[in-house]
Amino acid sequence: MNRKLNDISAKINENRRIDGQEALILLEDADLLHLAAIADSKRKQRHPEPRVTYVVDRNINYTNICVSGCRFCAFYRQPGHAEGFILSEAELRDKIEETVSLGGTQILLQGGMHPDLDLDYYLNLLTFIKTNFPVHIHGFSPPEINFMAEKSGKSLPEIIGALMQAGLDSIPGGGAEILVDEVRTKVSPGKCLSGRWLEVMRVAHGLGLRTTATMMFGHIETQRHIIDHLLKIRALQDETGGFTAFIPWTFQPDNTCIEVEKATAVEYLRVLALCRLMLDNIDNIQASWVTQGAKIAQAALAFGANDLGSTMIEENVVAAAGVRFRLPLSEMKRLIISAGYEPVQRDCHYNLILDGD
Repeated sequence: MNRKLNDISAKINENRRIDGQEALILLEDADLLHLAAIADSKRKQRHPEPRVTYVVDRNINYTNICVSGCRFCAFYRQPGHAEGFILSEAELRDKIEETVSLGGTQILLQGGMHPDLDLDYYLNLLTFIKTNFPVHIHGFSPPEINFMAEKSGKSLPEIIGALMQAGLDSIPGGGAEILVDEVRTKVSPGKCLSGRWLEVMRVAHGLGLRTTATMMFGHIETQRHIIDHLLKIRALQDETGGFTAFIPWTFQPDNTCIEVEKATAVEYLRVLALCRLMLDNIDNIQASWVTQGAKIAQAALAFGANDLGSTMIEENVVAAAGVRFRLPLSEMKRLIISAGYEPVQRDCHYNLILDGD
């Protein structure tokens, strides 16, 4: 096994791509610190400047009403539930005004698969935001977009084109969970299957829209499923080049319908390092301080991550699962500096926002 690990490490150092079986060996058998070392080396090869980026934005959930029935979600409410909501324009305005006043440059706009909202609702929502605020809209995950297409009877190019015309600037990689259908049908039975998730992203990239990609692990998947997910993301990136970043994060089981032990920090860091090593065609790997907390997020900077993601002025979905880590901008900067890097604000496309810009 040591010889196999050495051969795989040598292959990585020679900038040759590892396959799924080699990735599985790394995930299961590599020493943690060795995995960190080779992931950190690849991160520094791609990002030689000693910088760690972040974005100032807010997660805005326009509704919590959803018919997907995801077993891992503690946030959604069924139609007719007393706690269900749809944000009013006044509430939306207040949230965005506060975000802009705090130096925010974008909003992450996501909700559920609401059965009573038609395409005009989403187009009007985008138009309202763009008419009133100079912010980047990073909005609507692939399952939401697929749901819009199914309800309206329109094709994906028609739906995404209409959203872009109304003001959509990029698409977040939410709703991916694990891109293996035997897993998806068990944890998110009402969402589109993996092929459709990938097709939404393929169409978006083809129309010139950049997106991120994610992976939620630590529930019922196996390590082989994690590898399969990464292989599918890598293959689509080879095809389109449209992903700006990849964000792996761990399932938070509290208040959900899936009873498992919470993934450990070591398990998270191993997978994070593997993401850097497998996804050799995606520039940015983001650490998930929202699920891991500040100290593990800081450690992630030595395991291949080059970005700490959003300051998250507001976050509701993970919080509903009982995880309420908060990281003020001043603390985020301190963590980056104490890890030996320079903190730099970025936009959604990873353009740097330097002092004076």
